[in-house]
Amino acid sequence: MALTSWKTFDFFEVSQVNPPDDESRSFFDNNEISCVCSGSESLFLGSHDGVVRILSPSFKILRTFQAHETGSITHMKQVEGTSLLVTISEDISNEPVLKVWALDKPVKKTGLPTCQSTLSIQNGRKPFPISAFTALDDLSQLAVGFANGSVTVVRGDLVHDRGARQRTVHESEEPITGVEFRDEDRITTLYISTTSRILKLAISGRQGQAARAVEELGCAVGCMTLDKRTGDIVIVRDDAIYYYGVDGRGPCYAYDGPKSLVTVFGDYVALVSPPSTTISPAKSNGLRRFGGAQAEDIFNTSTFTLLETGLKFVAHSESLVSQVKTLFKIWGDLFALTQDGKIWRYHEKPLQQRLEILYQRNLFVDSINLAQKSGMDAHQQNVIYRKYGDFLYQKADYDGAMQQYLKAIDNTEPSQVIRKFLDTQRIHNLIEYLEELHEHHKATADHTTLLLNCYAKLKDIGKLEKFIKSPGDLKFDLDTAISMCRQGGYYDQAAYLATKHGEHELVVDILIEDSKLYSEALQYIWRLEPDAAYPNMMKYARVLLEHCPKETTELFIQYFTGRYDTKKDVVIPETVAVQQGYAAGAVTAVQNLRDLLPLPYMNTSAVASPPAQGNVTATISDNQIVDNPEQALAPQYTPPQPRTAFSSFVDHPDEFIIFLEACLEEKDLKKRDKVDLYTTLFEMYLHKSNEKKGANREEWEAKAKKLISGRNIPIDTSNVLLLSHLSNFRDGTILVREQAGLRFDIFRSYTSAKDTQGAIKALHKYGPEEPQLYPAALAYFTSDPRILEEAGDELDVVLKKIDEDGLMAPLQVIQTLSTNAVATMGMVKTYLQQTIERERKEIASNRRLITSYRNETVDKRQEITDLSTKPQTFNNTRCSFCGSQLSLPAVHFLCKHSFHQTCLNMEVGEDGNVEGSCPNCRKDNDTIRAIRKAQDESADRHDMFLDALARSNDKFGTISEFFGRGVMEVPPTLE
Repeated sequence: MALTSWKTFDFFEVSQVNPPDDESRSFFDNNEISCVCSGSESLFLGSHDGVVRILSPSFKILRTFQAHETGSITHMKQVEGTSLLVTISEDISNEPVLKVWALDKPVKKTGLPTCQSTLSIQNGRKPFPISAFTALDDLSQLAVGFANGSVTVVRGDLVHDRGARQRTVHESEEPITGVEFRDEDRITTLYISTTSRILKLAISGRQGQAARAVEELGCAVGCMTLDKRTGDIVIVRDDAIYYYGVDGRGPCYAYDGPKSLVTVFGDYVALVSPPSTTISPAKSNGLRRFGGAQAEDIFNTSTFTLLETGLKFVAHSESLVSQVKTLFKIWGDLFALTQDGKIWRYHEKPLQQRLEILYQRNLFVDSINLAQKSGMDAHQQNVIYRKYGDFLYQKADYDGAMQQYLKAIDNTEPSQVIRKFLDTQRIHNLIEYLEELHEHHKATADHTTLLLNCYAKLKDIGKLEKFIKSPGDLKFDLDTAISMCRQGGYYDQAAYLATKHGEHELVVDILIEDSKLYSEALQYIWRLEPDAAYPNMMKYARVLLEHCPKETTELFIQYFTGRYDTKKDVVIPETVAVQQGYAAGAVTAVQNLRDLLPLPYMNTSAVASPPAQGNVTATISDNQIVDNPEQALAPQYTPPQPRTAFSSFVDHPDEFIIFLEACLEEKDLKKRDKVDLYTTLFEMYLHKSNEKKGANREEWEAKAKKLISGRNIPIDTSNVLLLSHLSNFRDGTILVREQAGLRFDIFRSYTSAKDTQGAIKALHKYGPEEPQLYPAALAYFTSDPRILEEAGDELDVVLKKIDEDGLMAPLQVIQTLSTNAVATMGMVKTYLQQTIERERKEIASNRRLITSYRNETVDKRQEITDLSTKPQTFNNTRCSFCGSQLSLPAVHFLCKHSFHQTCLNMEVGEDGNVEGSCPNCRKDNDTIRAIRKAQDESADRHDMFLDALARSNDKFGTISEFFGRGVMEVPPTLE
């Protein structure tokens, strides 16, 4: 690449150094400097008289000492980081002398630095000057090149003066123009340049090796240097700048013109070009006429150039009137010493200032390269990318601008870029930027929305799927992405996102609300863990029951009975026999269609397989989802209360009944759950029996009756009555009342419904156990002519039963029949005749009984009177106890019983009376006394009387009986 095509900038500030004192100024003005070196923050100047001067950063002479008594100091080297200084003086009549100085060890007497060692450099006593010199940093090896083409290497401990060995390692006819040490694979290599060749020589390891030619072209004195950062040897010739690496010559940069000096300063290569000698005689004469010798000097200037070879631009270039004598680097700047004794400082401008120079010329690529090479942080580099993007955008290079904006994405406000690309024609650039935002996790929900809208506008499903299926961490707002996919109609993609990130509720919602894939939604729920399946199952139960009633009901049964088991998927490998003809094409077409359904929830079995024809073997698709026959242990969970599912079965009574019946089959149901299930199932049976169609009414009523007929059925009676009443289910009402013993209520329910036949059946069934039904039946039968007609002969049966069992008094019967004009006298004529006849007979019987009681009472009273007032005659001849002939002493009782006195265990008084009663009558008398005593005691127990009266069917008879017991007697009063 020709140097003339490189861009030229002014990246350096140039200033002339003015020594601060007269001594330093006169030293430079007199041009007494023979060589210069720098190191350890000090500048060392050698003069022709063998004196070394040490200068400060202000170029003030700080220290001076006589290094050599004879000769001129032509080469110096300061060992960086130490106080060691190497000087070489040359005198044509003698061999060059090398000295090593310890600047920090002054001699006590003179105060001069201590000379550590002195060495005469051998050149076969040939009087040729030193043309090149170099040394390793530890001074273990030094190389000296002479103008006669020989190179001497010095080895040894020069610092401690322990001896050194010299060896001529190269001899040639060409003068040596440069020497440099370089480390190659841990072997110290010496590069030698002559006027016609470049050679390298390994000087460590095996000895006696000959120098090997690197290139058959040499260079001038001062045109070879070492780039210590890269280790490359830099050589300049009249045609170009060359780099030599370990493997030989590297890159080169064409730069025509003679070159007298080269050095490496940081990233730059500093070149000095001597004045051109090709001025024509005519031009020379013209210059003399124009301004004499001074004008000719102006146009014969040397050129000083700083090149950035890595970035391929000229950092600084200027013409100097006086030729450059030497270049040196110190204190962070580059200095040039000219032949007229002037020193020029070249200070690199700050990076930001250099970038501004490039900005002004719109050289953003160079700016970026410069920033990267200078180690600028990414944040500041992004500013350059953004500026470059703005520049390209103004030039309508939207693609290029977007590439720069993408590089600056980390610290650029996205809205600044997005606003520029909202135009439809630039939507592809906008998509690219938004995708990169998501890759860098800098996108917001709005950015995700915008990107998905762009995909939708372009109908680019491929990019959409690539975006949502990108591996790694989630790069966008999930809810926004799913929402936008659903709004745009990309339901499969929305479901994929929700599935991938465990948003089960969203997956089910998409399948049901958007895709209308109800069966797939149900299967997806069935594959969830119990805790995740329950809320989805409850939320979408009605929709799933509407479209998949059987499967949904089965899911509910399994979940609420504690038998829920998460379904697993098993991929069955496809086994297809050799296919030919049309059948093979059909199978291929189906497989291609299957590939269009990549989502994990899609069951490819939904795609109909072609019929088996010929030798086509019908198989399961390789992606078909089947239930795993080897299910793992069922997940552990606590089934919810069945009543929580009741509302889900609204408008689905058949499925609801199946669910309820299945739940009731479980053994370990809680009491409250049993109540809910039985009550609700009973209600559903009644609901089905009352449907408008009226089909199978008897069957449903039979099921309802059977449900409540069992033992220990936990249904509240009031609920059964209420439900039966609301559903007009009389059997239920009757059954409950039977179980509760409410037979009269059962009969009343028939009578209130005017169901005469039902009332008659109830009377026959419950009448024997509930006699009061007959009076009620009598009142019902005679309440309406139609009812009386329906009853037929039952009225006579009822009257007969009332009469036989004495359930009603005749007067009550007459009063009941007389409440309306339904019953006629002809209907009850027989009953009245029989009743009157029976009453008459009973009256006659009672009268006879009363007469006999009266006569018996009169007789008893007369007998008592006679016993009290008249003497009694005892005619007994035998003892009533022993049956023997009665003999004195004998005892006679008024009851006409006589006994031997000896047969009685009684004492006879002085008056001949016996205290006691007749042994034969004693038992009956004691019984009578006990009865009388009991009557006297019970006379005050009115509660007993009231209880007997309440339980008695013949109230008047009970009152008469207790009256006879003396209950109602007035107690005697003491006077």
